[in-house]
Amino acid sequence: MSAQGQVTIVTGKKRNRSGGMALSALAWVVGVLFVLPVLWMALTSFHAEPDAAKNPPDIAAPLTLDGYRSFFDTGPWPSIANSLTASILSTVLVILLAFPAAYALSIKPVKKWTDVLFFFLSTKMLPVVAGLLPIYLFAQFTGLLDNIWLLIVLYTSMNLPIAVWMLRSFLAEVPVEILEAASVDGAGLVRTLRSVVAPVVTPGIASAALICFIFSWNELLFARVLTGTVAQTAPVFLTGFVTSQGLFLAKVCAASLVVSLPVLIAGFAAQDKLVQGLSLGAVK
Repeated sequence: MSAQGQVTIVTGKKRNRSGGMALSALAWVVGVLFVLPVLWMALTSFHAEPDAAKNPPDIAAPLTLDGYRSFFDTGPWPSIANSLTASILSTVLVILLAFPAAYALSIKPVKKWTDVLFFFLSTKMLPVVAGLLPIYLFAQFTGLLDNIWLLIVLYTSMNLPIAVWMLRSFLAEVPVEILEAASVDGAGLVRTLRSVVAPVVTPGIASAALICFIFSWNELLFARVLTGTVAQTAPVFLTGFVTSQGLFLAKVCAASLVVSLPVLIAGFAAQDKLVQGLSLGAVK
């Protein structure tokens, strides 16, 4: 190899290394920008209300747990329990319904499966507020106002199209050979889904379940309108701290941090599955 060719290779490696370092630095900057508001909220939650309301803020203000004491003294546990119940049960129902539907639309496609997918997608085009009044009237007529089961059904129907789309992209990556081998061994449809397909797409199922759980946990509009005191969820309970009089910033930050913990814990617990699942569904 000539000296000029060696110089070109070395120069190319240096450029690639420089490009990788630049991308890494950019990723760190973007990550810090996303995390910084959360860290600021956490710091503010440990300040007293007068210090939290200062402008410009005082970073070196004394730390206190008054915001957390005020939050827990208001009795948030029933609302948090309602959010956990609605989010977990609706997520389980979504996965149980979306998994066989995605199988029918990917591995064993039904006739006009593209029309079915478009129908699922079209259900997300309707603004949520447009369907609020009919749902409220139905709940009032059937006596389901302030009922946690109404929220479970609504969250299931809202997240089902997203889960079907996501799981379909994951199931499309399943090798056909393992399905043929299972068929030769005499496995039925249910056995194939449970013992063959599900273990292969576990990362995809985990990522779809996590996203559905987050959407259910963060939902506010339906919970605000359709619930009262019995089925009140954590986001609705959180809005009660915002008042027109008095100082509430530290208490709101403390409450927001506590309410966000289930989502953060679920995200950290399933982060490896989430990354694998999103990569599996995105790379052909």
